[in-house]
Amino acid sequence: MTETTITTSDNVEKYGEREIRDAQLITFPNPRPGRRYDVHITLPEFTCKCPFSGYPDFATLYLTYCPDQKVVELKSIKLYINSYRDRHIPHEEVTNQILDDFVAVANPLYARLKADFNPRGNVHTVIEVEYHQEKAS
Repeated sequence: MTETTITTSDNVEKYGEREIRDAQLITFPNPRPGRRYDVHITLPEFTCKCPFSGYPDFATLYLTYCPDQKVVELKSIKLYINSYRDRHIPHEEVTNQILDDFVAVANPLYARLKADFNPRGNVHTVIEVEYHQEKAS
């Protein structure tokens, strides 16, 4: 067996960091347009930073949506979510921003995002936001 040694430098951006930095939500055509179905995505490793203390906040995100013409690509949402790890942003704002960005790209019939933040300092926060596509008149 041949041993491989990988040498890295702390000053060099790693490929994962580059992918996260450049992350964008990507969609593809809904394979079943016209059929109502829900997509449930759980993201258990969400992190951002408290804008007041700088301490990390950890959450599990639960996204449920009913696609219209587009479906979100899963790797893109993973990378997009990871882009928040060094951002100083309140729980309420980050939850709303994620849903706004998702809706802008995927234009679902319905979307609900629940952000269940781990308790810190004896406080447990759960933020839930929803979107419903307006019906054309």
